[in-house]
Amino acid sequence: MRALVTFGSSRGGTEGLAKMVADDLRDEGWEADMLPPRQVGELSDYDLVIVGGALYAFRWHRAARRFVRRHKTELRQHPTYFFSSGPLDDSARQKDIPPVKGVKKLMDQTGARGHVTFGGMLPPDAKGYPASVIARKSAGDWRDPERVRDWTASIAAEVQP
Repeated sequence: MRALVTFGSSRGGTEGLAKMVADDLRDEGWEADMLPPRQVGELSDYDLVIVGGALYAFRWHRAARRFVRRHKTELRQHPTYFFSSGPLDDSARQKDIPPVKGVKKLMDQTGARGHVTFGGMLPPDAKGYPASVIARKSAGDWRDPERVRDWTASIAAEVQP
């Protein structure tokens, strides 16, 4: 079984989550390709597609949104799951956070089977405005590898031939 994990990430946190997902799929016996959206061609070689996007001001990263819109028809033909990355606190560990409105709409358009929100990451030396301002008070890493592993294992178990 072959999976695609693609992501929209500006500061590397969501890319790191995508790497965790791909690595965990490999541990589950899958062949997993992790590619930025611009490097993805057709989806016909994949049995599973996972799309991740960083959240900025309650919007999914532009690259993730564009990928989903560009492949909307193909995604309907594959088991598809989405994840978001963003909260700069422990809230994503403490409770399930539903997809933001725009992600929910993309899920409906593609028939995505599920979504999870993971904690985000913001380095203390984040560049650009408003990231540098936010980093003064909220720098840190709230990604939870165990939660990523559990989510990925549940998908691998659900999407068996």
